[in-house]
Amino acid sequence: MKVELVTTLKRQATKILSELKANKEPVLITEHGKPSAYLLSVDDYELMQRRLAILEGIARGERAITEEKLVSHHDAKEQMSRWLK
Repeated sequence: MKVELVTTLKRQATKILSELKANKEPVLITEHGKPSAYLLSVDDYELMQRRLAILEGIARGERAITEEKLVSHHDAKEQMSRWLK
């Protein structure tokens, strides 16, 4: 992963962004020697958001199972058909 100082980002933003588009490699931005932010492509960010949404859905399902908040297949089908109308 590429690491850049925040001052370098300020001075060379266009260059860093074009390298990001070409390499598809996230850039770690540091400030005062400490990690401050990640710079990544829009495609990579959107992919991460979709994956996170899927994982959150799985976690909700696992919690529902643990808490025994379950519905039968028939009842689930009925609820879904009402939502899709």
